[in-house]
Amino acid sequence: MIIKKIFNNNAILAKDSEKNEVVVMGRGIGFKKNVGDKLDEELIEKTFILKHKDASEKFKLLLEDIPTEHVALCYDIIEYAKNILSVELNDYIYVTLTDHVSYALKLFEEGLNRPNALIWEIKKFYPKEFQIGLKALEFIESETNKKLPQDEAGNIALHLINAQVNKSNSKVEDIAKQTKMIQDILNIVKYTYNITLDEKSLNYERFVTHLRFFFQRLNKNENIETEDDFLLKQVKIKYKSAYDCMLKIEKYLEKDLSDEEKLYLTVHIQRVTQR
Repeated sequence: MIIKKIFNNNAILAKDSEKNEVVVMGRGIGFKKNVGDKLDEELIEKTFILKHKDASEKFKLLLEDIPTEHVALCYDIIEYAKNILSVELNDYIYVTLTDHVSYALKLFEEGLNRPNALIWEIKKFYPKEFQIGLKALEFIESETNKKLPQDEAGNIALHLINAQVNKSNSKVEDIAKQTKMIQDILNIVKYTYNITLDEKSLNYERFVTHLRFFFQRLNKNENIETEDDFLLKQVKIKYKSAYDCMLKIEKYLEKDLSDEEKLYLTVHIQRVTQR
């Protein structure tokens, strides 16, 4: 590898044998080196290969403003998240999460805290990502001796949710909005039936999962379509209360749903409200 740019003693931009740009980090990897020198590959500890050009350019800019240890720390968090979630994450996670964590640490030093209004919902609807967020706080404390509040575990979880490839066109704000809307829909069901939903039940889990994919379809203006409305007519009669509840949800969404979406929502409402 040939050195193309030196960010600091511990981070450089290099070109590999196939002329691909890579950011590499390691203790002293750039010390007393110059652009054009051959890289001592034994010093490499972390390698960033960002295929998305825009993400790569933003990441390089980030390296000029953010402490290298913050970048290395977020690399470890992201690698841990990939292993736990077993999903591909969008390249932008290296930019967005690193920027967020570094800023959170800066605010912490200034005695400021950003509360996460959705912390309860994130815990409930995205438990795996939230647990990774909690683990990330342990990583951060271990490396920096700064104990960030639990709200930050929720913020980290939102970045991970956003970075999962099937949500790559969303923004963190969109995920936060979607999470609130899921809670609103659950409240409509609870108050319509005047019951407490069993959050540990399989039907509850299925309903929340359905809503998550349902909102993805809404965001993409996709609908499950069918020309046969026979089933919906049957369900409308058989599960009248669930159907009426579904209509309240449709009104809340301010969107005309397809017959198939109405059918699925009604069936899920029926299941989740049965003891």
